[in-house]
Amino acid sequence: MEVSMITPRWLAARLQGLAAAQLDEPGFARYFHPPGREVVAAAVLVPLVNRVGGMTVLLTQRTRHLTDHAGQISFPGGRVEHSDADRAATALREAEEETGLLPSRVTVVGQLPDYDIHTGFRVTPVVGWVEPPLELAPDPFEVEEVFEVPLDLVLGAENYERHSDDVGGRRRNYYALPYGGRRIWGATAGMLFTLHRALEAGRSELWAQPSLP
Repeated sequence: MEVSMITPRWLAARLQGLAAAQLDEPGFARYFHPPGREVVAAAVLVPLVNRVGGMTVLLTQRTRHLTDHAGQISFPGGRVEHSDADRAATALREAEEETGLLPSRVTVVGQLPDYDIHTGFRVTPVVGWVEPPLELAPDPFEVEEVFEVPLDLVLGAENYERHSDDVGGRRRNYYALPYGGRRIWGATAGMLFTLHRALEAGRSELWAQPSLP
């Protein structure tokens, strides 16, 4: 896909009304919480940065002393608070707290289907279009580093590794996406693969309408 042709309007159209079943890779089903399990609502921001040299996805490397997902690569985000108006508000608040990314730099263009994580979270990935310049100030308690991955890499299905293991007697499928000596894996890689599926499905539509504002 030619990522330079992507616009906020096109993204918003592609992300409307998506269901997990539409986006899962055949034969590689995602994890869902078993019926009756108490889940914790959370949201993350999937920040698509409109760089001149090509769009990127902003990610964080979490510090190693955290209770949840220590040391892992993730999107900025966290638990839903009662004061949050909606999942987008959660994602924007957490992104600002963790990275210093100002909500005024982000245009929310839609959401991906909720993503269940074995640790008990049900995460809503909120996709945001981010306009540079960015003046980030990562929270040193939570974030070891903020970095960006080319969107071209994310949108290539051939770039993903596929793995399976057993957790508590249940089979778990998960993706890994190597990049620059890093290994993006688990829920973060799964959400990136879902983004790939959502945008890949509209590739012909994008090429047919290159002038969308």
